[in-house]
Amino acid sequence: MINDAHCHFFSSRFLELLAPETGGADAIATRLQWDSPGTATELGDRWVTELDRHGVGRAALIASIPGDAVSVAEAVAHHPHRFVGFFMHNPGGLDSDATLDRALTDYKMHAICLFPAMHGYRLDDDGVERVFRAAAAHGAAVFVHCGVLTVGVRKKLGLPSRFDLRLGDPLALARMALGFPQVPVIVPHFGAGFFREALMAADQCPTIHFDTSSSNSWIRFDGGQSLDGVFRSALGVVGPSRLLFGTDSSFFPRGWQKGIYDEQQRIISAFNLSFADKAAIFGGNFDRLFPG
Repeated sequence: MINDAHCHFFSSRFLELLAPETGGADAIATRLQWDSPGTATELGDRWVTELDRHGVGRAALIASIPGDAVSVAEAVAHHPHRFVGFFMHNPGGLDSDATLDRALTDYKMHAICLFPAMHGYRLDDDGVERVFRAAAAHGAAVFVHCGVLTVGVRKKLGLPSRFDLRLGDPLALARMALGFPQVPVIVPHFGAGFFREALMAADQCPTIHFDTSSSNSWIRFDGGQSLDGVFRSALGVVGPSRLLFGTDSSFFPRGWQKGIYDEQQRIISAFNLSFADKAAIFGGNFDRLFPG
């Protein structure tokens, strides 16, 4: 069984929060040439149908803008055995601590997603420490986007993306994570260009996991590297128990990105891994971190 550790839930509320002056969710979807998301329940139902079509058992749904945890919570409530709720949080945002507590308590989210380059804070500051304390108290994970950050929907809508890539340093993350050994940490896209630093951080901190999602186009900044080589190096440092398969799927009609799975399955199959290790990467590690 496949589990996907990285799917964005681009709800109607997400679109309205992202571009509030562009005519509402349906108008934005039309501009993007996307299907209209509809209600959160309808979008959740569509994702279940899509996952069934591809033989995917469970998926992490990410509320991809601060303030949209409620949409993911609605989808998870209707399909609790298929979805795990993640939500984007800005530690420097207004009413930050109250918002964090509400998402973890009332909405029953299971992972807090940090995007320091987007929101402008360091990974070793007091706000991030509060996030880790909340995660420890609620048995949640912390998902941290490091390295290169591009948001395709922002580009399509012409929205500014003044991200400070210096802030997404995996080494600063390791320093923080070491203080909370009970909190699982997920770094997507193998560190997204900070691969060497991500490997060093994960070697130092045994709670750091990598998700394998997206096209991993950051590899073009790492001269001569290939995705095969990335997997080989990651397996050499963290082993199969700290890799989580993901696609970075997000909107319809594109749906679930089977091509990402096919390529990663090809790469993993070429390594001398046991059936159990392969199963852990493509589903078991996700079930261990987020029991159904």
